[in-house]
Amino acid sequence: MRDENLVGCRVCGAPLATAVRGRPPVYCSRSCQAKAYRRRAGARGRPAAAPPAAAEPAAHAEGRSRRRRQIAEAVWKIAAERGLEAASMREVAAGAGVSLRVVQYHFGSKHGLLVSALHLLHEENDRRARARMAALDDPEDLRAVLGAVLNEFLPLDEQRRGALRVFVAYYVRSLTDPALAEVFLHASQPVEQLVAGLIRQAGAAPGTDPGREADLLVSGVTGLGMDVLHGRRTLADVRTTLDYHLDRILPAH
Repeated sequence: MRDENLVGCRVCGAPLATAVRGRPPVYCSRSCQAKAYRRRAGARGRPAAAPPAAAEPAAHAEGRSRRRRQIAEAVWKIAAERGLEAASMREVAAGAGVSLRVVQYHFGSKHGLLVSALHLLHEENDRRARARMAALDDPEDLRAVLGAVLNEFLPLDEQRRGALRVFVAYYVRSLTDPALAEVFLHASQPVEQLVAGLIRQAGAAPGTDPGREADLLVSGVTGLGMDVLHGRRTLADVRTTLDYHLDRILPAH
């Protein structure tokens, strides 16, 4: 028959005699008592498991996106008017009409702010360029599509004029900021690859190297666009130069 006065050790389960007076023993030996202490100490040192992250409500995500865009627009405006050196966190916060803490919350650091603003500008320019190309009279006319791609580098309206000024400001800053240069001067060259692909599809003249011609067109039209900003050339003159090169590369069939 089991002795009702015996209970088990909390560590090893060995039977314990119930004390007649005072607190009953809970461990059979000092060794088990030390093991129990180490277990409790280890449990206290482990961080509590974090609850699973809840999905961000759609309305909150949309509001966060709008606020980031609002702050990025302030960066663009300052960069276009006074250069990127003037785009301090405080200046950007004042331009966006928010507190410095809000800017820090959304972007963390000045580098994070400048990089994110550049990505957002790329997205905005891409969206507008796609809309303009979709509105072409003949979207199947590859010569017209190629011209539309290159026109995005020219200050043909206020939006493209501002974007070109911002990109120039980023380029100047990238000369002395290696971390920013890694983002701004990416090696993939997607625009050059797009232009080269359009030249191939449109039927380039014999002996033409689409990749080399794409490099020349993209860098050339960028420089010509900056000349227009400085007033050294007119848009009409730049368009004539661009048509000359496209006629050379893509002769009429």
